[in-house]
Amino acid sequence: MNEFDRRLINRLQHGLPLVRHPWQALAEELGGDPQRLRERVQALLDDGTLTRFGPMFDIERLGGAFTLAALSVPEECFDAVAEQLASMPEVAHNYRREHAWNMWFVLGCATPDGIAQTIARIEAQTGLPVLNLPKEETYHVGLHFSV
Repeated sequence: MNEFDRRLINRLQHGLPLVRHPWQALAEELGGDPQRLRERVQALLDDGTLTRFGPMFDIERLGGAFTLAALSVPEECFDAVAEQLASMPEVAHNYRREHAWNMWFVLGCATPDGIAQTIARIEAQTGLPVLNLPKEETYHVGLHFSV
């Protein structure tokens, strides 16, 4: 990663400029070319330096819902259950934790009823009860990792 990549990543953590041509505005700010910026972002995604680049939506303001959930998965079927969850479009991501509830995941659905339906489907497919941990309050934390 070179110094330009560092500056680009640090800047992108604060969002794109909200203008008609954001890549042009960003290029002017960073002293580069809009096409080069897009190519660098894609290269950083391709090599795994960045794992995601895209908008963040307030799903609830759009009529949808999300929740944090967990499963207590026996070790011998952990990978199979992880694959099941990964194949579901409602599952944003899942990950292992060292805990009795060892598989955690986020569900995002187009409607609040979709959460209950998806949980029921997961329970039916896996034979495991889902621990549903819906959000009780929203906190907005600005997080920036300087690279």
